[in-house]
This record gives sequence, structure tokens and C-alpha cells, in this order.
Amino acid sequence: MRFHTRKWVKPEDLNPNGTLFGGRLLEWIDEEAALYAIIQLENPKVVTKYMSEIDFRSSATKGDIVEIGIEVVKFGKSSLRLKCEVRNKMTQETILTIDNIVMVNLDTDGNPLPHGKNKVEFVSDRLNTKEK
Repeated sequence: MRFHTRKWVKPEDLNPNGTLFGGRLLEWIDEEAALYAIIQLENPKVVTKYMSEIDFRSSATKGDIVEIGIEVVKFGKSSLRLKCEVRNKMTQETILTIDNIVMVNLDTDGNPLPHGKNKVEFVSDRLNTKEK
């Protein structure tokens, strides 16, 4: 799994227990999944359709650095299925896992749009093919 984003847990991210608020973490994950799908599908019109069971395994506190990992599980016709792991950067302890996040590629009218993708592409690969 590739860990693309790091977040610093600040006081405004905490719940009344002094740990990272789950809703804040889910906001970060949803944004990261959307950005990942937009880059993979090369379309800025992508939405979250589904997020499976969320498994909170440990917590984070003020000052912790967490990192969000995203990995492709499957390319659908107009969707991209991802999985996610969030871990503490310093201890490598897993904070949360989500096994199934479905992002849907949309056309200009907001309807599912087939994307024609079937493998993970890196921006550097796209740049190299455009130069040839």
C-alpha cells in the first residue's frame, strides 16, 4: 500500500476524549480517496458511492502525524474500488482500515461514465508515453 498523505493532528481535530475525532479522519480519507480516483481516472467529476465497515483499531492524539494509504482493489466499468489504511507515521501502528471504498466516474450531467481503465497508472508513466 502506498501512503500518499500525512496529516498532523491538531487541537481542532480532537474529540472530547482528547483523541482524533473519527469524523475528521473520515473527512480526510474521503478527500484522499477522491483525489486518488480523480488522478487515476483523469476526470475531476468523481463521487464517493460507498464506504464499507470502518475498523478503528487505535487512536491518535494531539501532535501525532498520521498517514493515509490508498490501494486499488478493482477497476469497474465506471467505478474504482479502493481500500484504505491509516497509521501513525512514527509508530507505524494502524489506526483505521476500510476494505471497500467505491468511487464513481461521472459525466458532465452527473451520470456514471465508463472510464476504460484497467490498471494503476502513475503520472510519470503518462508523461513518458506522451513524450514518445
